[in-house]
Amino acid sequence: MRSLKSTFRSVMVALSMALFAAAPAVSQAQTVTDRPSGLEMTGDVLLVRPLTLVATVIGAGLFVVSLPFSALGGNVGEAGNTLVATPFKATFMRCLGCSDKHLSTAQSAEQ
Repeated sequence: MRSLKSTFRSVMVALSMALFAAAPAVSQAQTVTDRPSGLEMTGDVLLVRPLTLVATVIGAGLFVVSLPFSALGGNVGEAGNTLVATPFKATFMRCLGCSDKHLSTAQSAEQ
């Protein structure tokens, strides 16, 4: 019983030391680009925008179908935001080639 506790404690200490040692490497692994590249813009025009437009149309249809249930549940606004507004903003209100990483970088630069 004593050796099991000591082995468990040794494993936990070694694991926590490894996690603390790896934390700086994980935080340094992210690269931030301020502006989207031409490849990102091309991919956005050819792939992402058409898909988000389809998601907006499908989301609007699903919202209409789910409206009675959302009204009974009291979450019409949340359903509308999730099914319609979010894909609409991703399609029409986002800069060309921008993703979440670009938007968060631009917002932090404005502050």
